[in-house]
Amino acid sequence: MTDIAAPTSSRSSTDTEHLDLADLGYQQELHRKVGKFSSFAAGFSFVSILTTVFQLFSLGFGFGGAAFFWTWPLVFAGQMLVALNFSSLSARIPISGAIFQWSSRLAGPRIGWFTGWVMIIAQILTVATAAIALQAVLPSVWSGFQMIGGPGADTSVGSPTGAQNAIVLGVMLLAVTTTINIIGVRLMSIVNSTGVVLEIVGVIAIVSALLFHARRGPAVLFTTQGLPPGTASISGWLASALMAAYVMVGFDSAGELSEETHAPRRTTPRTIVHALTVSGIGGALLLLGALLAAPSLTDGHLATEGLPWVLTSVLGPVGGRILLVDVAIAVCSCTLAVQTSGSRMMYSMARQKALPGYRFLGRVSPRTGTPVYTAITVGALAALSLLINVGNSAIFTALTSMCIAMLYLAYMGVTVPLLVLRVRRRRLGLAGIGPLGSRDVDEEGKPLFSMGRWALPVNVAAVVYQTFMVINLAWPRAEVFDLTGHTWWLQWCAVLFIALALAVGVLVRRHLAPHTTLVPTVEVDDYPPVRNAPTTA
Repeated sequence: MTDIAAPTSSRSSTDTEHLDLADLGYQQELHRKVGKFSSFAAGFSFVSILTTVFQLFSLGFGFGGAAFFWTWPLVFAGQMLVALNFSSLSARIPISGAIFQWSSRLAGPRIGWFTGWVMIIAQILTVATAAIALQAVLPSVWSGFQMIGGPGADTSVGSPTGAQNAIVLGVMLLAVTTTINIIGVRLMSIVNSTGVVLEIVGVIAIVSALLFHARRGPAVLFTTQGLPPGTASISGWLASALMAAYVMVGFDSAGELSEETHAPRRTTPRTIVHALTVSGIGGALLLLGALLAAPSLTDGHLATEGLPWVLTSVLGPVGGRILLVDVAIAVCSCTLAVQTSGSRMMYSMARQKALPGYRFLGRVSPRTGTPVYTAITVGALAALSLLINVGNSAIFTALTSMCIAMLYLAYMGVTVPLLVLRVRRRRLGLAGIGPLGSRDVDEEGKPLFSMGRWALPVNVAAVVYQTFMVINLAWPRAEVFDLTGHTWWLQWCAVLFIALALAVGVLVRRHLAPHTTLVPTVEVDDYPPVRNAPTTA
């Protein structure tokens, strides 16, 4: 592999980063304004435990009772396996549109294109589902936020008035986040980082308050309290794992901002792991605090109103509303982070001429260093996905399940080819870091992030976990996908939607094939290099 010296004092870090990107096939167009904390904030905000735990706690509890808590550490462990593989890749391929770029360089342009296509659709749907999370919070802060049906209307997102109001709040939020993304990555980083600081402070405050007001001990976690007698089952517990699966995604967002991050080979791998770790610990404490402090586990409130009810019940209307305002800030920050990530994925594919409208979507504003058209497109499509469901309140749970199942599939478009190449290199007796880029050291001249001899077993375990979770997420459970109880296409919508997305993808790629610029394929591994082995050019 090619050996490039570490940065020296005679060459600025910015020049080194630009040359590093050129070695990977691109010119520096996006502005590098993202530091270590902002990189961490990108992943943490996408996960956004205050947003998703508050939005989806009732879903997990409704299926598994108090014992659903244990699905959280299991999903966290599985996602950490995925994150470690992503961290290895982010150190070696620090490029925007990371999932698309990694898959293309590992498996070739065909699989890479479909991985990017699935990822973009999933991110657009995730932006929409993040935006409607405001409905789970704002009406509890002030009844005036329930603009559909008036203050006395049902605010549940599963009700007609709640669903319509969620669309109104969501579209308004998307207008704000799109504007911020257009202005530039510096403003996005400031807003997002501020939101993350407030979210972390809010998590600490909420967990402290809930544990201080605990009404029962941790032994309740080993029971199914909250479920009707005779309803507890392994299938219900597996369904309750959907809550944790919905939450712990998006930690790879730091990789999407690699071309805008200072020292990405050193920064990004660590912020991916740190974002998931902090989210995993914070989310576990939130679940624990809610289960210990809830006024009741059996009166039905936890399975319908979830954490907002616990917070206002425990802290009173004033204290609970103050902390719910912090949750609303986290929702806004999460929506902004997901939209930013999606716009970078779309930009990365467009500059390869791999998307319709690539002439516009692949442009970067020279003044702001931002892909303006992709930010607008992601925001508009997310809003459209909400507006077409105005008359169907049953669609929201299905929408969440579909977008997360597609995210898991896109992640597998990276981990499966990575596993194939690692096995192939092991059989050939090859050791050492494959030529994923032009470096084997980071910007400080230190070895790149590596799992060493654990790389292959961690990769195997990650693929096994992902396969199981994709099946679990897409399984046609009527109680998840079909809240009407009589609509067969809703029950099967995850499978049908994925199939439709891939079918449309076939047509789109066939039309674009003559124009598409190919992303080069590479071999990869991160086993320790043979000691004292010479480096060849």
